Parts: sequence; C-alpha cells; structure tokens
Amino acid sequence: MPFNSPVLPPVEPEEFNQRPFFERVKVLSTFWAENGFGSPRLLHVIYLVKLLGLSALGGLLLITWTSDVGGLLDVRHWWDEPIVYEKLVLWVALLEIVGVGGAWGPLTGHFKPMYGGARYWLRPGTIRLPPWPRAVPFTRGDERGVVDALLYAAILASLAVAIVLPGADSATLTAARPESTGGLVRPVLFVVPAVLIVLLGLRDKVVFLAARGEQYVPVMIVCAGLGFTDMIIAAKLIIVVVWVGAAVSKFTHHFSFVVPPMVSNAPFMPKAVRLKHYRNAPEDLRPSGFARFTAHVMGTTAEFVVPLTLLLSTNRELTLIAVGCMVLFHLFITSTFPLAVPLEWNVLFGYIAIFLFAGYPNGEGYGVLDFSQGWMLPVIAGALLFFPVLGNLRPDLVSFLPSMRQYAGNWASALWAMAPGVEERLNDLPIPVPTHNRQLQALGYPAPVAELTMQMFIAWRSMHSQGKGLLSVLHTYLGDDIDTYTVREGEIGANLILGWNFGDGHLHDDQLIEAIQRRLRFEPGEFVVVWVESQPLHRPTQEYFVMDAALGVVERGKWNVRDLTEEQPWLPNGPVPVTVTWRHPADHPQHRLGPRAQTGEEAPA
Repeated sequence: MPFNSPVLPPVEPEEFNQRPFFERVKVLSTFWAENGFGSPRLLHVIYLVKLLGLSALGGLLLITWTSDVGGLLDVRHWWDEPIVYEKLVLWVALLEIVGVGGAWGPLTGHFKPMYGGARYWLRPGTIRLPPWPRAVPFTRGDERGVVDALLYAAILASLAVAIVLPGADSATLTAARPESTGGLVRPVLFVVPAVLIVLLGLRDKVVFLAARGEQYVPVMIVCAGLGFTDMIIAAKLIIVVVWVGAAVSKFTHHFSFVVPPMVSNAPFMPKAVRLKHYRNAPEDLRPSGFARFTAHVMGTTAEFVVPLTLLLSTNRELTLIAVGCMVLFHLFITSTFPLAVPLEWNVLFGYIAIFLFAGYPNGEGYGVLDFSQGWMLPVIAGALLFFPVLGNLRPDLVSFLPSMRQYAGNWASALWAMAPGVEERLNDLPIPVPTHNRQLQALGYPAPVAELTMQMFIAWRSMHSQGKGLLSVLHTYLGDDIDTYTVREGEIGANLILGWNFGDGHLHDDQLIEAIQRRLRFEPGEFVVVWVESQPLHRPTQEYFVMDAALGVVERGKWNVRDLTEEQPWLPNGPVPVTVTWRHPADHPQHRLGPRAQTGEEAPA
C-alpha cells in the first residue's frame, strides 16, 4: 500500500455513509479484521520516531548527561545505575502528563494537532472532572481555573527539575553499592511532584490518570522515603503488582475479544496470522481457539506466572529467562500499536524488568524477605493491592488504571449518538481544538472519508465484548432512527473534550455529559449516551445506563457477559438480551423513537 496513504474499505465513502448503521458496522469490522485501522505506514514511522527519538534517545541523553554515570554509549556502566531508573520513571511521567506519551496521535483520535494534554490543562476555562466534589473541600465545579493551571505548570516544572539536577550522595546506596557513581535523586525532588499530582488530582482526575499516578506516584514515594535496598525491593513489588493485577483482571470472557483486533492492528503482522485469530473471517469474527490460546496461555498465564517467578526466584538462570519473557511481552504489545498507544510505558517496563531483576537479584539481598524491617512487606504489599482488589470487586469506585486492568477488555465504555448537526455544536465547548471531522479535513481528507474514518472506532469497539452490549441497547433505544444519528465512541469524544483518555469510561460518564449539557443545552433526543460499567470479577453481569443529555439518566439495566460472546459485531441476530431494572418516568415515548416508543412499553420508576 502507499507509504503515506491510508488503506480504506473497498466502498465509495459518500454512498457508504448513507447505508444502514449495522451494515456499516459489518463492513468496517470485517475490514478491521484484515487491515486494522488501515493507518498509512507513515503514521507508524511517526510513532516510532517519537518513541525512539524523543522518548528513548532524548530521555537517555538528558539523563546520562545530568547524572555522572558515563556517556550514552557506555551502556555497561549505566544500565543498572539506580539514578537512571529513577530519572527514567520521572521522564516518562513527564511525557505522559504533557500529553506526548500514551493517548497521543491519530490512533487515539488526536489528528491535527496530535495531542491534547498541556493544550487543555494550561488553559483556564476548559472542563475538569473532580473525583469527589461533594466530599473534598474546594473541588466542586467543572471549570478549570487559574489555580488548576498553575498547579499543572508546577508539576511540569518539578518533574523537569528532578530530571536535570545531578544525583546526591546516599549512605544506604554507598553501603550496598560502593561502586555506584551517580548517587540518587534527592528525596524532596520526588516528594514535590508526588504531592502536586495528588493535589491537582483531587480537582481533576483526568490529569492524575494522565500522569499514570497510580504507578509512578508509588515509585516516587518509595524512592523518597526508603533506603536504597528497601527501595529496590519495594519497586519490585510495585511492578509485580502491575503485572499480576493485569493478569488477574483477564480471568474473564472479555480478554479473548481484545487480542484479535489488537493483532489485526499490528502493522508488521502477516495478514494470515491476523485472520487466524478469528473463527472464520470475514463471516465469523468471534475469537478462534488460537486467539484464546494467545490470550490466556501466552498472555494471562504468562503474565501471572512469570512475574511471580521474578519476585520469588533465587536461581540466576531462571530469573534471566523470566526477564527475557517480560521484555518480549512488552515488545510484542508495543509492536501492535494498541489504540491507546502506550508505547513509552511498555518500553519503560521492559527496561525496569532488566534493571530490577537482572541488576539486583533476589539471592543477593534484594528479595521480598530482605526488607530491613519486618512490617514493610505486609504494609507495602497491602497498600499496593488495595485499589486493584477494590477496583475488581467494585469497579464503579475505582478507575480501571488503579485497578491494574490494562488490556483486559473489561473497561467502562460508552457510545454517543448525536442527532444531525449536534456534533458540530461541540466546537462551541471550551476546547482548544476542532472536532475530529474538521481535524481530518484539515489533513486533506474529503468529508465523506473523514466520516468513514471516525466510524472505524465504532467498528473497533463492536469487536469487543461490551461493544455488542452497547450497540444492542442503543439500537433498542433508538430503533431504526439509529441510521440517522452520528454515533461516536465515547473514549474518542472524551479525548476531544478533556484532552486525554486512555480507555477509562469513568472520564465520559454522566459527570462529563452533565458538564457538556450545562454549556450547550441540548434538546431531548439530540444527544443520547449508552454507558456501561466494568464487570466485577465475582459477577457474571455488567450494568449499563442510557442517558439523554437533556433529561439525565433515563434507563438502567444489565446484561450477562456470556450472552455477548457468541454474537457478531454487527448483531445479525438482533440485540442481545438485557434486563431493564429502572426507567425514568419522564422518559416518554415522544422523547425517543425506539421500539418501546412504538409499543408504549413502560417500566416502573
């Protein structure tokens, strides 16, 4: 295919956009199975240049230059220097919170410009989402103020200062590694950004999650508060909890549906291997036995067993094999260019595996039983496990990121349905970028091609388990009028309005829709959202709601996840069964045009 042109389905875009909604879903989902997003190779080169040039080479140049650990090419000298580990964590945290790490670029809906992040969070007047506005003083409201922008700027400055300042001598480091030359980052340089990230996070959960606060703030805390050996052991616990937490979250039906579309989007994957992940593409896009093996043996099982081996093994050869497995694991994920594009995060974790477990073996005094004080292991492990355990049992209380449910497919998610002309009104929101169609047209895409491109995100969602449930509820609610609505993926909508999203539906639930409605005042039926919560680990169901921006939540219900697993993305057998548990008495038939409106079906309030 052309290097700088996308691959498009073999349809005429203008005619295609007039087809019935589910016919479009079928065309685009079967296209995705074979071609992924269809991105031009130039796009992947841009991502790789950013990753290898700015993030990796740029970061290492800066870190080695400021840390007295030898030059960039003297890898044997600096690869296991603790200050390199510390500063790499700070560097990637800085990239993430600026907005040029994960959730960057066209694969996340940032076309032109290619990032949100700082464009939004340095600008008073944009929308913010406080996590607990009723419980935490001075956090109410949804408009970013001058204080928020200044706090955000202070975070950027504190991270930059911590990276560029040279290390300081440490008695605990000298005692453990007298040959070390770089020292350690001063504790206060970890304390300041950690405190600022938490403070701003109480006013805007978006920025906290964008900074990957659930992973980097714990590292900052242990680096600031523990002696060198205890710091290394605690850092091992942190990364193992991330790995094992992700593995446990994949013990559901959802993960088998993640791997096929992810592999299909891998630009260097042979087409035959992509299609092997489906039962019989293009007719049957359910995961094949090969896909389930890839997901739950090469993926889930390996991600559970190998990290525990790293944490507990004192055998040098076994440890090195396990390190190699985790490096390959993260390189594989990087190679697929997943839609959130967490490339820097995956490369960093590959390096951390080498640094912690190959550089500081368990058998040399860096095992989990080697903490200097006995209380440290249960206290640190308990603190690290609190949010993953709570988030898997009560996903409504915890974002999927602190829950450590990366890549699990078990995410809160949503679809937005907008009446004709409504999407254009989003340009009236306080956002520094235009809507996606305008961005694509600014890149030279004709309007029909831009619209087709945006619908690719719906096709991607439809290939996941919960996507079938969302489409079922939306179709039931809107009826045949779904063909006239502009349907958008909620994550992409949140990226536009908030400047960032990493797949977390908690950033585009009723809180965001209410903030939009306060500013744009839609009429009933103009802006309809179907939203679903993650599946709790101990229950077979997911709970959803339907929200009309003008009326609020108008319906609540649930579906059995198993019912989603045998359906195709385009729902040829009709909507999956759902149980409506509540319907708003003000949601009268004249407010919607779905099948229930025609039959007059009502549910008790």
